[in-house]
Amino acid sequence: MSDTGLFAGTGPFYAQFRPGYPKEFLDDLVQHFTLDGSGRLLDLGCGTGQLTIPLAEHVAEAVGIDPEPDMLAEATREARAKAIGNVTFVRGSSANLPSNLGRFHLVTMGRSFHWMDRDQVLRALANMVEDDGGLVIANDSCLARPITPWQHAIEAVQHRFLGPLPQSGATLPPEPHETTLARSPFPTFTSLVYKFERSWTTERIIGYLYSTSLPLRQLLGNRRPAFEQEVTNALLAANPTGHFIEPVVLQVLLARKTLPGPAT
Repeated sequence: MSDTGLFAGTGPFYAQFRPGYPKEFLDDLVQHFTLDGSGRLLDLGCGTGQLTIPLAEHVAEAVGIDPEPDMLAEATREARAKAIGNVTFVRGSSANLPSNLGRFHLVTMGRSFHWMDRDQVLRALANMVEDDGGLVIANDSCLARPITPWQHAIEAVQHRFLGPLPQSGATLPPEPHETTLARSPFPTFTSLVYKFERSWTTERIIGYLYSTSLPLRQLLGNRRPAFEQEVTNALLAANPTGHFIEPVVLQVLLARKTLPGPAT
């Protein structure tokens, strides 16, 4: 998540309409990092807990950090609803991680690393990750990059209502995450790619649009009903069934901490 309040007020939409992660990916994390019910997990930029909550059953303790209070409130509500008692959600920023968090076997960053000062965060995490631990960086397109005709139809409606869209958050990093990792304390990494399809309905698409860092609801004001109707019309024109398939590419980096060599 952003450290600058760009997601303020989106928590309920984020919790309800942001998709989770595929089971295959979660299973691979458990195996790769030997998550056997012991150890501690830190989910940095946790949002409403899309990674924190499903991974909590595989560790002794999970901690989620995010700067947005409404995100943390939704994550806490979800954890309680699922009777998950080993999760704590803390308000904090990647730019200034709380000093009392302790050490962790694994740090996860899902759809969040590109928002951060990546070099600074990796230096800070080097002191927080156990010697045999590591970190996970995961990101998918999640409707943000139009591919299909129905996604382009949504973009056209937004353009009609808002004109050229304002900057909605982080720009693309100036270099790939792999390059940043290579000079960090976590230079040994494995790259994984998961390709799958995600199913959407008109209601879920509109809810997702309100979950992004673009303050769409505020920008639309009293034009929200008209906007939602035009999005609905455009989607149904693209596919009258009201069901839409998004091709998804989930890109993952699994990085290990490098220990200092022996003194010579």
